[in-house]
Amino acid sequence: MTEKQREEAEWENINMLLMTHGLKPLSLEKRTDLKDFIIFDKQSSQKMRQNLKTLVEETECQQKMIQELIETNQQLKNELQLEKRRAVDQEQRANDLEQIMESVKAKIGELEDESLNRVCQQQNKIKDLQKEHKALQAKCQHYKRKRMEQQETIASLQKDIYRLTKEEEERIITQNRVFASLCKRVPHTVLDRQLLCLIDYYECKIRKFLKQRQYNEDESQSEEERDYRSFDASPTYKGLLMSLQNQLKESKAKIDTLLSEKLNLQKDLEIRPTQHELRLYKQQVKKLEKALKKNIKLRDLISQNKAEDTEKKDEHSKDNQQQVLIDQRYFQVLSSINSIIHNPRAPVIIYKQSKGGAQHFNKDFVHDCGFEHLVPIIEMWADQLTSLKDLYKSLKILSAELVPWHNLKKQDENEGIKVEDLLFIVDTMLEEVENKEKDSNMPNFQTLQAIVSHFQKLFDVPSLNGVYPRMTEVYIRLGEMNNAVRNLQELLELGDDPWLLLVPI
Repeated sequence: MTEKQREEAEWENINMLLMTHGLKPLSLEKRTDLKDFIIFDKQSSQKMRQNLKTLVEETECQQKMIQELIETNQQLKNELQLEKRRAVDQEQRANDLEQIMESVKAKIGELEDESLNRVCQQQNKIKDLQKEHKALQAKCQHYKRKRMEQQETIASLQKDIYRLTKEEEERIITQNRVFASLCKRVPHTVLDRQLLCLIDYYECKIRKFLKQRQYNEDESQSEEERDYRSFDASPTYKGLLMSLQNQLKESKAKIDTLLSEKLNLQKDLEIRPTQHELRLYKQQVKKLEKALKKNIKLRDLISQNKAEDTEKKDEHSKDNQQQVLIDQRYFQVLSSINSIIHNPRAPVIIYKQSKGGAQHFNKDFVHDCGFEHLVPIIEMWADQLTSLKDLYKSLKILSAELVPWHNLKKQDENEGIKVEDLLFIVDTMLEEVENKEKDSNMPNFQTLQAIVSHFQKLFDVPSLNGVYPRMTEVYIRLGEMNNAVRNLQELLELGDDPWLLLVPI
């Protein structure tokens, strides 16, 4: 291939590139008349070919880059619209929260009024309970005395029953033993029973003889006559047995009635208040008694000071009144704190700990005012409040990881951390997660970071701040290239083709 053919092939390649980009090709003319033509030497022709080739390649790269910039600009516009919508939603939510706060304030006022009414009602109830407590104590003492008496009667009756049963068992054993020794068999007929009665009678007499023999050994003959006379007195003995049986039945009936009364008393005792409730009532009674004592002391002081000089009386009574008022205020404040701590609305763990701690304190240390258990509980609450700072720092770090574009206001060290701030951070993160789940087309943080790193790599800059200066440089160079293309258009007389204007400025 000759040099001319090679040059023509290169021009054909250049024309192919120009045609692929929508430009008119350049033609080589073989004429002798060179009046309307521009002639290039080999070096100029080669430079022209190289320049056209580089220009076409650069324009292709720049068109791709501009297309990417347009797409990213559109994405940024969409993100800006989303942020505006979110700002509107946040503003609406802030208005809603203000309305809720106003309603909550009104509700708090109503609750304060209700709490005052409840306190008055509770004071009246406490007075009624004190009266009932005194009546119940008197009733309880009465029932205790009655129970002791019944227990004593039951014990005596049980002893009598035990003694009678023993005697009856011994009597039956002796009857059977004597009958077996006499008849050598077991009793089973009516005559055998009569014989047993006779044996019992004689055994009874023998016991009597033995007893009387200890006292009267000299009167044996008179005793035999009496025994002979009482030999025919078996009906009286039977009457005695019948009377004893009737007594046994009556004693059993009495025992049953006493047992039923005992069960009723146990039920009545179960219905009554427990020891824990009585302790609480006693504590409240002690507190009220102390308040009453203070009021009585105040009245006594006022009555005593009336007899003294007016100046001393006024000064001393004022001091005492102020002291008593201060004491009453302190007592009211401590009572309200105690009611808040023992309120079921308190935090569950703190409420349980305070409940157990209060019981232990009441058992060991509470002697005068009954408010010593408040100190460890309030210290524990203070520790919980100080731990809110650590929680706020952790949530701030988590928010910076999840939602870096939300700028949180810096917390003043003098101001305390509020739960509303923590809730705001958590709600912001939750909204962001929900929006990500709803809007799946929205690029995530990794995609945006990849786009930024792509432009950094494309423009060869280390940070995001260097992208914009490089973009301005690119636009300047594109403008210069456009001017060069126009100059070439004028030199080559290519016409006013819009495809030659690559980038309008």
